[in-house]
Amino acid sequence: MPVAASLLIAGTTSDAGKTVVVTALCRAFARRGLKVAPFKAQNMSNNSMVVSSPGGPKGPGGSDSSAGSDGPSATGEIGRAQWIQAVAAGAPPEPAMNPVLLKPGGDRRSHVVVMGQPAGSVSSRDFVDGRAHLAEAAFAAYDDLASRHDLVICEGAGSPTEINLRASDYVNMGLARHGDMPVVVVGDIDRGGVFAALYGTVALLEAADQRLLAGFVLNKFRGDASLLTPGLRELEALSGRPTLGVFPWHPDLWLDSEDALAVPAPVGAASGAAASAGAATAALRVAVIRLPRISNFTDVDALGLEPDVELRFVTEPRDLAGADLVVVPGTRATLDDLAWLRARGLNRAISTHVERGGAVLGICGGCQMLGREIADPDGTEGHPGARVDGLGLLGLTTRFAAEKALRLPAGREFGEDVTGYEIHHGRITRGDDDDEFIGGARRGRVFGTMWHGTLESDGFRSAFLAEVARGGSAGAAGDGRAGWVREASGVSFGRAREARLDLLADLAEEHLDLDALLGLAQAGAPAMPLLEPGASR
Repeated sequence: MPVAASLLIAGTTSDAGKTVVVTALCRAFARRGLKVAPFKAQNMSNNSMVVSSPGGPKGPGGSDSSAGSDGPSATGEIGRAQWIQAVAAGAPPEPAMNPVLLKPGGDRRSHVVVMGQPAGSVSSRDFVDGRAHLAEAAFAAYDDLASRHDLVICEGAGSPTEINLRASDYVNMGLARHGDMPVVVVGDIDRGGVFAALYGTVALLEAADQRLLAGFVLNKFRGDASLLTPGLRELEALSGRPTLGVFPWHPDLWLDSEDALAVPAPVGAASGAAASAGAATAALRVAVIRLPRISNFTDVDALGLEPDVELRFVTEPRDLAGADLVVVPGTRATLDDLAWLRARGLNRAISTHVERGGAVLGICGGCQMLGREIADPDGTEGHPGARVDGLGLLGLTTRFAAEKALRLPAGREFGEDVTGYEIHHGRITRGDDDDEFIGGARRGRVFGTMWHGTLESDGFRSAFLAEVARGGSAGAAGDGRAGWVREASGVSFGRAREARLDLLADLAEEHLDLDALLGLAQAGAPAMPLLEPGASR
């Protein structure tokens, strides 16, 4: 049976700040000497991470993986958000931290990963019924974590007041009831209407759920916090629940996000350290194709930290003009997103970019798109027997298989050590005219790799950007940068991530009542007043 203290962080909406608050608490309480584990019963995300069994090889950020592309298989995959929360807690990431992962393959069906391994699919109808086996797996994983840790900080999904789905819920109030744990609700004040959202979240819950909801946290506040005082007092008077902190908006906060809500809109705005300098002074211009079913978009986070890189997410052919590097990222639906890319004319724009001397990097599904042919004989992604021409910029061929490859590979490229992770059904074969490249193939200035996360390896990233900087579209565009030699920036992605996790914990120490939150977790939810109308159900 569970023995750890536990706390559930829920939110008024998706993207309200649950992940940020849980990550901050993981680091803050770990710094107090507690053995902390994050937990999310069910995550819906195409942004995932491969994890190994405890004591096995570590992936990017864990440093000592020695498994090659054909090396030992890792335990499985979990949501990227739970991986970074485990890093924040100083705990080895493991499948129990995210026992159910749903990876959307369309609007009405998701591929299911249970305890790190593929487990079929579910339809939108299954959200109402037919998920009992997933709840059982989630509760067993929670119980296991709670038996091995001092504190389990759980993250909800969406809102706990999805009253249309409450009967089958096991990630919000269903989990809270299972673990008899107090619930704190996060509201995003940046969206407006936060007081109504917080009060309404309590009021719509049934009585047994209301008793567990013990307090609120406001997120993303800008300005003078004293202006909130009248509203916070009235909210407590009306709901009987205190606000346990106001987490500020901070320009330097950044996390490995779990879903495409966090991907910048395709407006061509620079991100990362180059944003303040603007496009005119950025030495390298990187355009990332924002595919409809983009996955593992954190692959380019490290580029956004480089001071001389302008990073943009784009969807139109004209947005590739002037780019030095075009990135075709991973996708959960390679064939569908390849069709979308063609329908928008991006295939021609990418080919023109290469003809003018520009560089292209394809990652996982993006690597497959750059090849000669993609075959899906068993219908792993769609129709059995599907066979589609790729963009032909590489000679490789892809064949989908039912078994998913989950690996934590390591190798060397450009004389630098590289680590990454693999999550894919497609198996690639290099063409005769392709050169070897880490986890894939290269032909001239076109690079393809099946490894995610390679750009987090500082030496490799620096060497790769130097290769991109030699000639390319910058020179072809006639802006005087032909033959430019890029010097290494010295940016450490690992140190930057750690600094931001510490910043989160520092902000939590300053702006949240950590003693009260820990007290709730250890003592359980106090008797809370009931509100109408949910109390009558």
